[in-house]
Amino acid sequence: MHPRLRLTWYRTRTGLVGAIMVAALSACDLPFGLGLPTTRSLESGATGTLVAADSFEITGSYTEGSTPWSIDLQLTRPAAEHVTVTSADAKLEAIILGSNAYFRGQQFLSVHMGSDLVARSFVKAAGNGWWKGAAGHVPQLTELTDGNAFRSTFLGQAVTQRTDHVSVDGIDAVRLSGARGDVFITAQAPYRVLRVRLKHGVVLDGIRDADLRFVNYNSDFRIAAPADVIDFSNLSTLPPIYTVVSVDTSGCARPCAVSALLKNLGGLLHAQGPSTVTFTMTAVNRRHRDGDARQPGARLGS
Repeated sequence: MHPRLRLTWYRTRTGLVGAIMVAALSACDLPFGLGLPTTRSLESGATGTLVAADSFEITGSYTEGSTPWSIDLQLTRPAAEHVTVTSADAKLEAIILGSNAYFRGQQFLSVHMGSDLVARSFVKAAGNGWWKGAAGHVPQLTELTDGNAFRSTFLGQAVTQRTDHVSVDGIDAVRLSGARGDVFITAQAPYRVLRVRLKHGVVLDGIRDADLRFVNYNSDFRIAAPADVIDFSNLSTLPPIYTVVSVDTSGCARPCAVSALLKNLGGLLHAQGPSTVTFTMTAVNRRHRDGDARQPGARLGS
């Protein structure tokens, strides 16, 4: 081959090889992790966004004790939460504003109240309305919502494995795994937390088998105290709850007049419906030497 032709062919081949290599590199990741965010950047971004976020929402599922629950938690800094937790047979909605906690969920209230008549009356009076209670009924999830606690629990030395290009609801993410769980962080800045999945058997903030999504960063959830709240420590906030003190049958002749003395255990607010007292009369027959006689009696019905 002529030397000049050989040089032209060599240059052409070199150009084609270079073009093929560029095309190949543009179609996949750069070697040695070039072009990917560093693990330190991912961890700093995840921690920083949790610390700096004015608000965010956590949804998903977990198990507490032996009961599986689903959760929808809206958190607004500095100290406002709106959370709904649901199991197969109970639902509890809560609003936390600083030290004040408000709850709604008749099934949950019924389970945690006594079985006596007065307790049942309180449950019925509350209905599906809001009542004040202790904030301890709501999962705190501090290690999931506080950025610094989150870092200590899941990131740093806790990370033993990294997997890139993992999809979370269609978003490109990086999975950082450790003994406690898997943390999914957006592959693009600002590297927000997308998902946390606890490893089987790990208990965190009193919950286990959790699979949670982090969504709606910096949204306005408009969390506010509900109206018409029942305070069981202040009975005046309750509707009337009547209990029978005594039944008087002394006036039962012909006609029979029966009276009952009632006591209001609640307040004077409007009730869900009218209060009624029903008397059910039964006749007891007794045979005496001088003939038949009827002994009236009285029984209080509901």
